[in-house]
Amino acid sequence: MRLIPAFAVAGLLTGCATHTAVIPAPQASASPAAQANARLIENFYRAFQRRDGEAMAAAYTADARFSDPVFNNLTGSEPGDMWRMLTGKAQDFSLVFDGIRADEHTGEAHWIATYTFSQTGRTVVNDIHSRFEFRDGRIAVQQDSFDLWKWTRQALGTPGYLLGWSGIVQGKIRTMAAQGLADFQKEQDIGTPSR
Repeated sequence: MRLIPAFAVAGLLTGCATHTAVIPAPQASASPAAQANARLIENFYRAFQRRDGEAMAAAYTADARFSDPVFNNLTGSEPGDMWRMLTGKAQDFSLVFDGIRADEHTGEAHWIATYTFSQTGRTVVNDIHSRFEFRDGRIAVQQDSFDLWKWTRQALGTPGYLLGWSGIVQGKIRTMAAQGLADFQKEQDIGTPSR
């Protein structure tokens, strides 16, 4: 099975027109900090809809942590660099989001990215749940969850169905994603901060 570039394997981003989600306004009874955190999440996903990786990166603290089934344990500038990479390579990307909830310290949202996977021409609908922790008006921790095997079945077809569940294939996807991010940082002369 021929695996694809890391940014593509990460499941992101080529295919449909942008759609706007309707987000209910925060309840009046919510504290000002909770309302601000809900707006931060909404603005983050609106930036994603616009493919504005810079605005997404600006939403994070300097020591932010991000993890999902593909990009494990990103820290510091890496979460922002990941979004810069993914949004920069996206074409005709479609994103809807809802379920925004936030309090003074934590939040969550649900989002769905729909696109055509460029390596196979197959349509992918990636259904993701995000959890957040906030500090000083920014995202300090983001944990995204989605079904990686479901993604491989959609993106890769039969090979993904037969092998996408395996730790070996999923490990290869993670390795390629990490290499793709490192290559992007090198191309942009960003450099990865020492850990």
